Amino acid sequence: MVSTSKALSFTIQSECTTSRARAGIMKLPHYNVKTPVFMPVGTQGTMKGLLPDQLEDLDCEIILGNTYHLGNRPGVEVLKKAGGLHKFMNWKRALLTDSGGFQMVSLLKLAEITEEGVKFRSPYDNSEIMLTPEKSIEIQNYIGADIIMQLDDVVQTTFQDYDRIKEATERTSRWLDRCLEAHKRPDDQNIFPIVQGLLNPELRRQSAQEHMTKDVNGFAIGGLSGGEAKDDFWPMVSLGTQILDKHKPRYLMGVGLAIDLVVCVALGVDMFDCVFPTRTARFGCALVNKGQLNLKQKKYQTDLNPIDKNCDCATCENYTRAYLHCIVSVETVACHLISVHNIAFQMRLMRTMRKNIENGSFPQFVKEFFCEVYPDNNFPNWIVNSLHSVGINIINS
Repeated sequence: MVSTSKALSFTIQSECTTSRARAGIMKLPHYNVKTPVFMPVGTQGTMKGLLPDQLEDLDCEIILGNTYHLGNRPGVEVLKKAGGLHKFMNWKRALLTDSGGFQMVSLLKLAEITEEGVKFRSPYDNSEIMLTPEKSIEIQNYIGADIIMQLDDVVQTTFQDYDRIKEATERTSRWLDRCLEAHKRPDDQNIFPIVQGLLNPELRRQSAQEHMTKDVNGFAIGGLSGGEAKDDFWPMVSLGTQILDKHKPRYLMGVGLAIDLVVCVALGVDMFDCVFPTRTARFGCALVNKGQLNLKQKKYQTDLNPIDKNCDCATCENYTRAYLHCIVSVETVACHLISVHNIAFQMRLMRTMRKNIENGSFPQFVKEFFCEVYPDNNFPNWIVNSLHSVGINIINS
């Protein structure tokens, strides 16, 4: 099964015969990306605490940048002179940029939303900025990422006003048309539409079906992972993967917790991004299969084990929990060392899922994974129900 264009070729190489999980390869202008894939977030062309060559060593194939922040700093003129973000940050692999739409939520007090676009007051110098669909695409064309996102009308996930949610969903579709019209580099950059509709199944279905009529090479599922209940979250993901073209990559925005990644791969998602691995590292927390280790806790003061004895990252090979505990609240290098481990953890999880999909053992992997996370078998209902919906039963197995 192959979906091909000049800017993106997506081949599904293996499919789970029980769930919707699949392993593929997404050939992009700058790199061939194996899916399922997790994309670390480098908001302003940098991963906090990590260098681009370290990300390569950690087997990162694609990372994410933020259009709003890059458009403000360093700004379009600098990016034009540099020849795009790849050259500016010395990153040779694939890049994805978001549209700036999420700042409607994160900087809501500084934003005014109209049909024209989003008027921001810059948090940097208090200047006024109008981000329209056309401007978002213009900035992303200069950034030069392999995958760029349409500007969407973003509403906080837990918002309850149906009329506003409907307006945002329909406006997102109108803005998609403007983004596609404004796109100047279709031969080497891919616009992904963003399915909206928050937690309303009918609006989500309407959004997905409308976007399916467009000549695009992949799709994103947006408007989730914003504080909603998990029982509301997973049915919207499942609805999206049931409707969206299975021959094109499907990207779930803003999701990065290990349990969410495993469930959503089973539901048929190919791509993920989140600031979580590096953000939690800044608070001294290291990722392990069972969750997180808060290395600030006193119990690690004399613990001479690595974060994870089964991890081969540079941090686990060279430093102990006790050492990290000693510096975690004092030295910035601690953020660097834990970030290395956390990104390595995410990359290994995605590789492991891919391998099990290829080997036909994905359902067994899922069962073993959740039994390790919940050794008392007290699984949250949303996990049980979401996996059961795609044929994986983790209870009494």
